[in-house]
Amino acid sequence: VRDVVGLYLNPPERAVVFCVDEKSQIQALDRTAPILPMLPGVPERATHDYKRSGTSSLYAALSLTTGKVISALHSRHRAIEFKKFLQTIDHEVPAHLDVHLVLDNSSTHKTPAIQKWLAAHPRFVLHFTPTSASWLNLVERWFAELTNKLLKRGAHRSVHALNTDIRSWIQTWNDDPKPFVWTKTADEILDSIARYCNRIN
Repeated sequence: VRDVVGLYLNPPERAVVFCVDEKSQIQALDRTAPILPMLPGVPERATHDYKRSGTSSLYAALSLTTGKVISALHSRHRAIEFKKFLQTIDHEVPAHLDVHLVLDNSSTHKTPAIQKWLAAHPRFVLHFTPTSASWLNLVERWFAELTNKLLKRGAHRSVHALNTDIRSWIQTWNDDPKPFVWTKTADEILDSIARYCNRIN
């Protein structure tokens, strides 16, 4: 907690900080009948059932300072895809800057192939959130924006259509990005958790 929050509140100089995660198994869903739009006094209406057309996995790296997102869509969610995403980040970030990544403890982030790649790219520094503390990763807040503003109300007849919509939404976001600002210190977070634990015990 102190490592991640310290990075948020006091980012290092000559470095970029990215919050990284995967939103896996995003389903391409289409309702069995067209969604009826809102009218005066009438809510939007949709059928309760839908057709599935496959899934996609989104890798996202949210820049702490600018709010811009580097992204990649893949059909699967493995260490191979994560390594490709690390290569994408490496290509996007100027060579003179260190790269700090905040991410969770997924096994795909710690395989021998990933460890070997990181050893060959010493400018990358990984900061892991505690187990069951994904809320510490700011990219989760960005995923909520994506879900609420696109995925929850979307209808897609194919994975290709889903991916096209996601890419378009991300491009729109990056045209006018809004960084999320972290305000709580590590002490405030840990004190709050301690108070909660005392209350439930």
